[in-house]
Amino acid sequence: MAIFSRLTGRQASDEAAIEAAVLRSDRFRQEREGDWKRLEAIVTRMEKGRLRRISDADVLELPVLYRTVASSLSVARETSLDAATLAYLESLVQRAWFLVYGPRTTLWSWLARFFGGEWSRAVRSIWPELLVAFVLMAAGTVIGWKLCAADPDWYYAMMPIDPGDLRMPGASHDVLKGTLFGNQDQNGLSVFAAGLFSHNAGIAILCFALGFAFGVPPLLMLIQNTTMLGAILWLYHGQGLTLDAVGWLSIHGTTELFAILISGAAGLHIGRSMAFPGTRSVLEAAAAAGQRTATVMAGVVLMLVIAGMLEGLGRQLIDDTTARLVVGYGMLTFWLVYFFLFRRTPAGSESE
Repeated sequence: MAIFSRLTGRQASDEAAIEAAVLRSDRFRQEREGDWKRLEAIVTRMEKGRLRRISDADVLELPVLYRTVASSLSVARETSLDAATLAYLESLVQRAWFLVYGPRTTLWSWLARFFGGEWSRAVRSIWPELLVAFVLMAAGTVIGWKLCAADPDWYYAMMPIDPGDLRMPGASHDVLKGTLFGNQDQNGLSVFAAGLFSHNAGIAILCFALGFAFGVPPLLMLIQNTTMLGAILWLYHGQGLTLDAVGWLSIHGTTELFAILISGAAGLHIGRSMAFPGTRSVLEAAAAAGQRTATVMAGVVLMLVIAGMLEGLGRQLIDDTTARLVVGYGMLTFWLVYFFLFRRTPAGSESE
């Protein structure tokens, strides 16, 4: 009997606790349900695009209601209210968050704005640095050529030579020509081209990332990287294959080198902003320049991906110098037109 009595008492205690929890949950909901329902109605209308049916008062109240309901959710979690109330509040808070703090445009509208003028306008905004970067890259190419012409040993210092690589000083005309044509199925060319792409992609990212050092590393990297271009052009020129080498490189190199040019200019822009901040602090100037060049670098990544695709497809499908030049310089023309002649201003943006 004593055991039965204790069980009965424990059961009664559990029932009383459950009843108290239910009463507490009901009271909690009754006190706050008005704000929940109002927020849910506003959120539902906005999700359905019925913005005209939302009053100005509701729009102004939306952030306040969101914070109120978020507070209710926090209390509900701490007091272990019923699962249905918790699930309802979590869903409502999540839906409201996207309206209060979430992105204001869809992915497709962002892409349309980005490619519809935002990217090209961002590149044009750093045109002084683009000119400087172009001069540095041209100088690097000339330096690489001249150094190798003066002493062929410089070639080995500039170009990484893998075992079995035939591209080196002293190689005959036929050997060098064989590295440019008829090698679509050979792994050696694939490895060389993939390594070149990986190297150039790394240079592009580093040129931008190291711009905070007052632009000095991008200056040096732009010169150093294009000395390799000068060295390889010198090598093929020595055997009368300059145009063929240019064609082989241009099919993807025009896009790839343009990406390096732009990323280097972006790094120089950050460095110049920090070196000459004007009335702002150095950190403020760097932050503002970083925001301007973020759009530029988003496009640079895309250019590097396109360059990789051109290299892969072009190497396998195109084995003629004229066709390579057409593709390579056709892409260069496309980028020049897009960046410097395409002047469309996206809706909602200020004109240049």
